Amino acid sequence: MTAPLPPLPRPPGPGEARTDITLATVGEPGALRADAARNRALLLDAASRLLAGCGPANLTMEAVATAAGVGKGTVFRRFKDRAGLLIALLDHREALLQAAFLSGPPPLGPDAPAAERLHAFGPALMRHERDHHELILASRNDPLRAYAVPAQRLRLSHVTLLLRQAGAAGDPELLGHTLLGSIDTPLVHHLTCERGRTIDQLEQGWHELLSRYGVPRCA
Repeated sequence: MTAPLPPLPRPPGPGEARTDITLATVGEPGALRADAARNRALLLDAASRLLAGCGPANLTMEAVATAAGVGKGTVFRRFKDRAGLLIALLDHREALLQAAFLSGPPPLGPDAPAAERLHAFGPALMRHERDHHELILASRNDPLRAYAVPAQRLRLSHVTLLLRQAGAAGDPELLGHTLLGSIDTPLVHHLTCERGRTIDQLEQGWHELLSRYGVPRCA
């Protein structure tokens, strides 16, 4: 059973401080002890080297244990299963994306208007996930797990907050789910690889959805 989503931030009222959304990892909650962090880094380094050579489809817990020089049980204790390992491998890549939309320059970062940030966010996320689609698709062995990981919660919170700030028409959280669903990795993979759509066309679809929700694209 997945954990409930944390409360979504509301736009600040008069005299209130601005709401901050903090960086969230893909699947590793909380801080690790120093020794646990070293072990995790060792295992992820070994997994990254194997990933470069064999691709995510052929990455196994046993191969990672052998490459790292540890027992297989160590890998399972750290990541629980293969999907957990693949999700952990996405952490670093996810951190770069999060830094861009939480604290980076415009149009993704906080110095741009909410509407402009929303229109920039979809294309940035789509291209990020396209670059790592094999790893992302390989980690999706549980369709509900994607909604529970901290990174997905952060994306939803971010989009929902921007929709509220931009004055979008409708329920911001439901609109956020719809927007993120429209560029989910399996769907983007299907549309580009099986249906002949281009990333530019899918980006245009993101902009059109936002416009229908009352968030027009800036000239």
